[in-house]
Amino acid sequence: MLIDILKAFIVGGLICMVGQFLIDYTKLTPARILTGYVVSGVILSALGIYKYIADFAGAGATVPLVGFGHLLADGVKKAVAEDGFLGIFKGGLTASSAGITAAILFGLLASICFKQRDKE
Repeated sequence: MLIDILKAFIVGGLICMVGQFLIDYTKLTPARILTGYVVSGVILSALGIYKYIADFAGAGATVPLVGFGHLLADGVKKAVAEDGFLGIFKGGLTASSAGITAAILFGLLASICFKQRDKE
């Protein structure tokens, strides 16, 4: 178990390190970096590479945004195999619906529980 935790920490840390490097040394906005992470997850999944990374690192690879892109691509792939062309449109949403719903609900709860204030 300790080895699995270490692998997740190293891979997740490397993903975060790349993001921090992009923030510090490029003129990319955080939104573009986040979008790039999702797109890179889709591309790596389509090439069959990200499955091996996720199997190796577990939550260290599936929790970050690259893992969300992998989840979308995997959902589309499975839905296309089952439903054909229609799976292109519904596969990603079906696969990621639980995560999207949780993000919306926890965001709503946070907005209800905490007072909004301006950054200063």
